[in-house]
Amino acid sequence: MTYHLDGAVIPTGFDVPVEPLRRAAHFTGEPGCIPQARELAAQFLDQLRNEWCATVDERVTGAVLLVVSELVTNADRHSGGPYILELEGTDASLTVSVYDSCATPPRVFPRDPERIGRHGLEIVQALARNVRVELVPVGKCVRAVLDFDA
Repeated sequence: MTYHLDGAVIPTGFDVPVEPLRRAAHFTGEPGCIPQARELAAQFLDQLRNEWCATVDERVTGAVLLVVSELVTNADRHSGGPYILELEGTDASLTVSVYDSCATPPRVFPRDPERIGRHGLEIVQALARNVRVELVPVGKCVRAVLDFDA
């Protein structure tokens, strides 16, 4: 922040950019990993509320936890191995990234209310502003960006 006083610029020392809050965790794929990932996301949202003064209501909390559940479940089911959950947030949005060792991109199926299962990515796309899949050297990363004010 910079104050202007009679034409003089007075730097306050708060002019540096603020980095987003970040947290990541490695999961082995053992039973119990999906609830642990949801708990990590819930704690991260609390930290965003406290440190960034983010307005995260129950609707947003539910959406974030559902996106985390769907992406981690997909990684758990389709990679058969370890995966990483990475969270990055500010007062306005949260990015959920899941890295796994399977290089095959997830399939998005056409809407079919009678289909049993395989709705995960469809749900994530409905809740997130942006969903991207990128190949990384050891597999892929599925990234979803959720806005808090939407």
